[in-house]
Amino acid sequence: MESTDRQILTLLATDGRMSYTDIGRETGLSTSAAQQRVRRLEQRGLITGYRAELSADALGLVLTAFSELKGSDPATDDQIPERLAHLTNIVSCYSVAGDASYILIVQVETPGDLETLLAHIRTAAGVSTLTTLVLSVPFKDRPVL
Repeated sequence: MESTDRQILTLLATDGRMSYTDIGRETGLSTSAAQQRVRRLEQRGLITGYRAELSADALGLVLTAFSELKGSDPATDDQIPERLAHLTNIVSCYSVAGDASYILIVQVETPGDLETLLAHIRTAAGVSTLTTLVLSVPFKDRPVL
């Protein structure tokens, strides 16, 4: 990948709403050339989408936790994500190697809500959980470039 494409990806990862004019200004391209480059990056699958980033704090979801899941039956571990898909406080679900089968990122309003959510997770998926509370987030979702 050439440096201009890498620069465009970095700019859009920082501000997905950046205009083609501003991308062109930052990269030395014309507006139309910047637009063509972005379209090519999208077509090549390097840009997979754009989204609004919501403030969990503003939504009242002030408690974030990581929860490791260990299934009771390894033969059914691959069914865990579909068994949990209806629980909207689960932000992310990662299949992992190691002691756990999956790691979840969850966001809730209160410790009581976390306790309730963990009970729902254990019941719905037939798993045991090991949960770690997040105290602060010095950085997250940094571009991999």
